[in-house]
Amino acid sequence: MLVWTTVCGLSGPHNLGSGVGVDRKKIQCIETWPKPATVKGLRGFLGLAGYYRKFVKNFGLISKPLTDMLRKDGFVWSMEAEKAFETLKDALTTTPILALPDFNKEFIIECDASNGGIGAILSQDRHPIAYLSKSLSTKHRSLSVYDKEMMAVVYAVEHWRPYLLGRKFKILTDHQTIRYFLEQRITTTTQEKWLLKLLGYNYEIEYRAGKNNAGPDALSRKHELLALMGLTSPIFDYIPQIAAACLQDSATHQLVLNAQSASNPNSSFTWVNNQLYYKGSLYVPATATSREQILEEFHNTPTAGHSGYLRTYKRVLRTFRWPGLKSDVKKYVAACDTCQRNKYESIKPPGLLQPLAIPDSIWQDIAMDFIEGLPPSSGKNCILVVVDRLSKYGHFVAIKHPYTAVQVAQIFIKEIFRLHGLPRIIVSDRDPTFLSQFWTAFFQAQGTKLCHSSAYHPQSDGQTEVLNRTLEHYLRCFAGDKPTSWSSWLPWAEWWYNTTFHSAIQMTPHEAVYGKPPPIVPFYIPGTTAVDAVDTTLRERDTILRQLRQNLQVAQDRMKYFADKHRTEREFQPGDWVYLRLQPYRQATMRNPQHPKLAPRFYGPFQVLSPVGTVAYKLQLPGSSRIHNVFHVSLLKKKLGSNVSPSPTLPPMTDGLVHWMPAQILNRGLIKRKNKPVTRWLIQWEGLPAEDATWEDASDILTRFPSFQT
Repeated sequence: MLVWTTVCGLSGPHNLGSGVGVDRKKIQCIETWPKPATVKGLRGFLGLAGYYRKFVKNFGLISKPLTDMLRKDGFVWSMEAEKAFETLKDALTTTPILALPDFNKEFIIECDASNGGIGAILSQDRHPIAYLSKSLSTKHRSLSVYDKEMMAVVYAVEHWRPYLLGRKFKILTDHQTIRYFLEQRITTTTQEKWLLKLLGYNYEIEYRAGKNNAGPDALSRKHELLALMGLTSPIFDYIPQIAAACLQDSATHQLVLNAQSASNPNSSFTWVNNQLYYKGSLYVPATATSREQILEEFHNTPTAGHSGYLRTYKRVLRTFRWPGLKSDVKKYVAACDTCQRNKYESIKPPGLLQPLAIPDSIWQDIAMDFIEGLPPSSGKNCILVVVDRLSKYGHFVAIKHPYTAVQVAQIFIKEIFRLHGLPRIIVSDRDPTFLSQFWTAFFQAQGTKLCHSSAYHPQSDGQTEVLNRTLEHYLRCFAGDKPTSWSSWLPWAEWWYNTTFHSAIQMTPHEAVYGKPPPIVPFYIPGTTAVDAVDTTLRERDTILRQLRQNLQVAQDRMKYFADKHRTEREFQPGDWVYLRLQPYRQATMRNPQHPKLAPRFYGPFQVLSPVGTVAYKLQLPGSSRIHNVFHVSLLKKKLGSNVSPSPTLPPMTDGLVHWMPAQILNRGLIKRKNKPVTRWLIQWEGLPAEDATWEDASDILTRFPSFQT
């Protein structure tokens, strides 16, 4: 006995007797499919939808915004993606019934192409059997109209090869010249490929005017429609919620009634399209939950550009209004985490001036620093600067770089200790030499206290910083014509400096140390002499020291008075969260960092542990940090807002210096410098990408990193 059924389905499309359709039970899940939140979820949806793609007209072009999101870093759920998602779900749940192919009848392919894509329909007796559409890549969009039309023909024939091979079929196109493809002269390799792909098929190409080719034309132009829709103005999805809040809020509801009445035509409130407007801007009631979302839209987005308070306020004002808008914008912009990390502070530098204590006697409290980057002169390329903080007397010693803490200590004993003994306090910056274990242990064993400047605040050792600039100015004037002779001018520079009047102490450093004015070197009158009594000399000596301290105190008070005019007082409490401003630099030869303009202005936030003195604070830095955790208040900025995001990783630093180690040599080169060949290496530094590699002198790399394997 034979049993006939009009519906037959196993695991895929149903045979409906008169045609083929989708299994309604199997696509019910599509109707309730949630919006994908991840790439994996989107792949699952497209995989299910793709199984039924032959039933959906324009499937490839409808789904293009979704398939584009599968690219690397391309998952951004836009309004275009939302529309494609809903359109595809609707198309899958309302699919047409396609005709079953009849191999006794002639197949007809209708093709068309546009700037956005290509489309085709396979049919018999004007009843569609299958749809085909494909969006064009950027490369193919630049092709000529003829090439696009021919591409549509070849693509359709290859796609429906099982139906067409061994049978005669007809190709309909709205491009006249396609009819003569087999008769034309082949001039390009692309045409040769098309000809080879069409060999073996029995087909006839007919011309049909575009107005009669509506089906494939629509398939090919669907992509253009989606592109034009992307140019429309954005829609705020919280507008309906604002309208509902206006009617639910009692205070705002009264404003709505007043706006709807005609008794007050001069009112600033108007009711248009079920929305309340105030002076042309949409009114947002207090009960609406979209105020925060609006501020985010008008401040955080690329079109808003993280503008300042006033510009953000003016931008919001053109579209929305509510009581206290200006205050809300000001608070939101001030608490913006991105702005706090990346923008300058337009205020006076924080931290009032805190001068170091005035020493009690000469050469008991000294300051030290180095002047580096000088050209080689008599085998030296660096200057050790030592200055007494009370008398301002200084010594300048030429040394060779690189140097070790042991070498600097030996030079100090030879040049300073033999003249003035060991000091009680040494003030220095955070140079690795002054932070080394040997240097610290050596001077602490002698009873000398070492005072280092706080990280990234060289002003703490401002005396030697100013002296360095003065000494560089002197050498620039006298050795500028012959830079390699600077070492021969160093003794003259030391004499000049120590015999020059200082406004802070109101005398010369020589007079402060020796109790008398410096001798006049070039002038001498024969027959004259001067002999002072010992008691007179000692009394004058005591008077000079007392006057010296008084003059320094007056100078410090005057300096603090004028400095504090341009500074602000700033205090933090333990537990406060602050941002830290860092200005790291690499090795001395790395002069050109790749992207300094786009580096963050501030790092953090970090928590304040305790104050250190009056204008410095200790911070809770990440465990991997190697930087000194005490910072001057001018480098700190309070974190505004209640949310505290995790602190980003700090660059690898040690007490203010970023110590990048060479990883490998990417390239080698030879340049001419002063008519001498110099070997240069392109160095990639550890922890940095190849794009940040820098050209360095080979000799300098070998000197700085003796263990580096070349």
